[in-house]
Amino acid sequence: MAYFKHLCLLEAPQAVITPFPRYISDCIGVCYLAAAVERDVESIVMPENYYNDGIFKSLRALLKQHPCDLVAISSMTGAWSQALKLARIAREAGAFVVVGGFHPTALPLEVLQEGDIDAVVRGEGEESFRELVLYGPSRSVRGLAFREQGTVVCNEPRPVIPDIDTIAFPLRSLRPNRYGEKGTRYFIDTIYTSRGCPWSCSFCANGQMHGKWRPRTAENVVEEIALLHDPKMKKLLKIWDANFLTSIRRAERICDLMIERGLTNFRIMTETRAADLVRASRILPKLKAVGLDKVGIGIESPNPETLRLMNKNNAPDDVEKAVALCRKHGIGTEGYFILGCLNETAADSFAYPAYARSLGLGQALFMVMTPYPGTGVFGEYEAEKRIHSYDWDLYNNFSPVVSAGGMDCRELVGMMAYCDIAFSRLMPLLKRRGTMGVIVSCISELLHVCLLLRVNRSLSISDVEEAVGGALLEFGAREGGFVKREWRADPSRKPLRPVAFRLLLSGGRAIDFRLGEGGGRRELCMTPLHTDELHGGSSSFNGSGLRLEGVVRFAFSLSMDRLMAVLYQSEWLRNNRDKPFEKALRFLPFLADRELLGSAVQMAGLLSGGLRGRRPAVQ
Repeated sequence: MAYFKHLCLLEAPQAVITPFPRYISDCIGVCYLAAAVERDVESIVMPENYYNDGIFKSLRALLKQHPCDLVAISSMTGAWSQALKLARIAREAGAFVVVGGFHPTALPLEVLQEGDIDAVVRGEGEESFRELVLYGPSRSVRGLAFREQGTVVCNEPRPVIPDIDTIAFPLRSLRPNRYGEKGTRYFIDTIYTSRGCPWSCSFCANGQMHGKWRPRTAENVVEEIALLHDPKMKKLLKIWDANFLTSIRRAERICDLMIERGLTNFRIMTETRAADLVRASRILPKLKAVGLDKVGIGIESPNPETLRLMNKNNAPDDVEKAVALCRKHGIGTEGYFILGCLNETAADSFAYPAYARSLGLGQALFMVMTPYPGTGVFGEYEAEKRIHSYDWDLYNNFSPVVSAGGMDCRELVGMMAYCDIAFSRLMPLLKRRGTMGVIVSCISELLHVCLLLRVNRSLSISDVEEAVGGALLEFGAREGGFVKREWRADPSRKPLRPVAFRLLLSGGRAIDFRLGEGGGRRELCMTPLHTDELHGGSSSFNGSGLRLEGVVRFAFSLSMDRLMAVLYQSEWLRNNRDKPFEKALRFLPFLADRELLGSAVQMAGLLSGGLRGRRPAVQ
């Protein structure tokens, strides 16, 4: 008979939601734990709303309805404050509280100073957690740290599981409702085909959790994929290994088995090294055939010295070849870059967007160096006294907590905004026709940046407005005031009529945008203005107007949870355009959502204010 009989398992949600549907948790980590003890206990439950702030109310209600003697909480660093709130609720319900995941593994002694936490499982959890459930907190359970009579006991580490084919598949049936889907029916889902990584980048915490790379066999992987496959609905499957293409032979075998069994109704995303993509060139057609749609590539920096300091073995030639190979086979690419490295100045950072564009990347994500506990970077930045906040809510890759290269935290925020704008070069504006299309596109581009910056809880509305406005002015200055795009005129359509609108910034500044077409080329002109020009020489401006402040306030007014719900269903629509009836069912609830309707009205106000056809009032 097990020591603990009734379990509640949950994953603490990040303190701030990052507005990308692919990053929403699929709770695979705790589902692995559930599978490890499923036959040993009497019951296992999981609260609703595990991916947003509703989890606190649902956990309290669940523990009243279904008392549990053990509550297990998995937590990343950016979710730690949420984990503590959950631990407090579990303690009030009388449960034994054990925590695991990246943050508790890195800081077990600090974590056990919290009065509501009884034990920490360090590293891979399946075997340590099962022994804890079976025998209780004991000095014989390797990988466990716990309090015993007022003192902290840290048992010896547990070796990683050598044969990970022996690990039971995650108990996905345990998962509660998420956007209308339950258990195994999640439209977006995650699979890990290996653990660990053959590399040891200084900014990554994977090594302390999972050690060196250990693959599952292709046969074992495809058995799990078969459980996820749905011939009637195309799912987004995240193969979320640290480096999926470490073994090209194994990846090819996975593809062959999927094709043989007809398991190809997926849109697959994965991450891997550029050099491995080059090595995998021969099997890219097979990867495409099973559904590979996008590859994330950790490029990090165009600077070889930076890569050396990160222990990142990237070669520029490999990156260029990898992106070109993916483009040739119709596979999208997204490059990941890290700003705020100790050796790089602002001048170095300004080069990032142009480098990303030169590679031909479809998308680029510019993050900031985040010194997660347990990584080499944490020790380096701490030794240099460059870490300026230990507010774990800010540890999410988009909220600077360090200074580097002469840039403080505030300047790094501005640099992230600049890189995002400079990578897109506002090209979507040049694709539109008419004032409405251009202003809608402008609002969309600005919202993307504002929502990324909103992830930083330390920033106010005025902070974000200043950062985005400054980034736009910097971009315009570096472009020489013009953004040009080759354009093949459609002889069946009338030439674009000139479009003009003014974007009012903070501090009495503004940018006049003028879009025109001629000679098979479209051109966007950006003219910065200051207070005296707004009151004087620009009075002849005849166009529409938009306030950046209004866009920023709109971004801050959005419920991130509801926004994620809309983005989630939009992602489903992208994959399943041929299902109009299901589309209606998925989007019907939004028509009755007062908060979303209020946001729609606010957006309509932004557009109508920008389309009045007159110069907006000076701030």
